[in-house]
Amino acid sequence: MARQHVQEHIDLIAKHEQEFFENRTRMERAGDAIASFAGSLRFVALHLVCFAAWILWNTLPALADRHFDPYPFAMLDTIVAIEAILLASFILMRQSRTSRRSDERDHLILQVLLLTEKEVTALLQVTRKIAAHHGMENVTRDRDLAALARETPIDEVAENIKESFQQEQ
Repeated sequence: MARQHVQEHIDLIAKHEQEFFENRTRMERAGDAIASFAGSLRFVALHLVCFAAWILWNTLPALADRHFDPYPFAMLDTIVAIEAILLASFILMRQSRTSRRSDERDHLILQVLLLTEKEVTALLQVTRKIAAHHGMENVTRDRDLAALARETPIDEVAENIKESFQQEQ
C-alpha cells in the first residue's frame, strides 16, 4: 500500500516536470539543445579538432599559398569571441528558465508544508482532547505537546527568520 502511494507521488512529480518541458517554446527548446550540446564532451572534442585543423592549415609551410588567417589568427579570435557570447547567452537563458522552475517548486513545497503544519496541529489538538477525555493527564499536561498543538503564526516565524539573517550580515 505504501509503495503504491509513493509511486503515485513520483508519477505526479514526473507529470509536472514533463508538462514544464512540453510547454517550452520552440526557441526555448532550441536554446536548451544548444546549451546541452555546448556542455558535452563531443562539443569540446569538435572544437579541439576544428582549432587544430585551423591552426595547422594556417601555419604549415606546405599550405603557405592557402593561408586565410595567418598567425596570430585574428579571424579565429573573432569567431571564438562571438561563439562565446552566444553560448553564454544560451546558457544564461537556460539557467533563468530552470531557476523559474525551481521557484515554482519552492512555492509548491512551501504550500504543502504550510498545509501539513495546519493538519498536524489539528491532529495534535484532537489527540490532546481524546487524551483528556480518557483521563490521560500526562498527555494533556505535556508542555511540548501543548505548544505544538497551538497554531504556528507563520508571519511571525518569517519575520524572525528575516531578522536573524539581517543580524548575521
